[in-house]
Amino acid sequence: LYSVSCLSDSELWTCGNDNILRLYNLQGELLRSVQTKSGNVPWDIAVTRSGGLVYTDYWDSSINLVSGTQIQTLIRLRGWRPRGLCSTSSGDLLVTMISDDIKQTKVVRYSGSTEKQSIQWDDNSKPLFTSHEYTKYLSENRNSDICVPDYGAGAVVVVSAAGKLRFRYTGPTHWESFGPVGITTDSRGNILTSDGFNERIHIINQDGHFLGYIYNRSFSTPWGLCVDSRDNLFFTELYLSKVKKI
Repeated sequence: LYSVSCLSDSELWTCGNDNILRLYNLQGELLRSVQTKSGNVPWDIAVTRSGGLVYTDYWDSSINLVSGTQIQTLIRLRGWRPRGLCSTSSGDLLVTMISDDIKQTKVVRYSGSTEKQSIQWDDNSKPLFTSHEYTKYLSENRNSDICVPDYGAGAVVVVSAAGKLRFRYTGPTHWESFGPVGITTDSRGNILTSDGFNERIHIINQDGHFLGYIYNRSFSTPWGLCVDSRDNLFFTELYLSKVKKI
């Protein structure tokens, strides 16, 4: 189970390693299921401001919108493949994508199907993100920062809305390894990221300062994250195919 996204405070969309998108209530009852348009496994999902569901299809280089019983292809990429995505407070879509040759990664902002911004390089013309195989999830913070967990770099990369690097969070200084995967932000601007293989969730503030861990011995590879309007945290357990709420 890869991703979870809150439709409301009582309903959650999920996706995993099959081609079905599933909507559940908090009792774990399946409310709705939708097969992807291509039949491929989706890489990530996000709920839009209007309550639609968007998902990335890495294998056919598309970004798709589920609305009612219809699935519409919003964007078809050329030379790039989409991975993570999120819906912003302004209604834009932010998408992480990797080049077909798997050598470059960037974040692109879309308004509808129109590209508005591309974020790839720092001020020294160095790549902001590595091209590691893991999905690059992302989240927009309440201050409009764009937060990207970069497993290959062992860092959460945070850039401003203008695409300028603000900081890289690489874990507390005493931490030997750090492999961030999932990410979300809360109403106070805190950033939460899942360190799946160390089986904990890091909390940092909007300036990159470590605040603490969420950890429990029962956690098993926490992966995708989301918060609802009341700052309840939901996360998937990758191999157990469970969603947990904190």
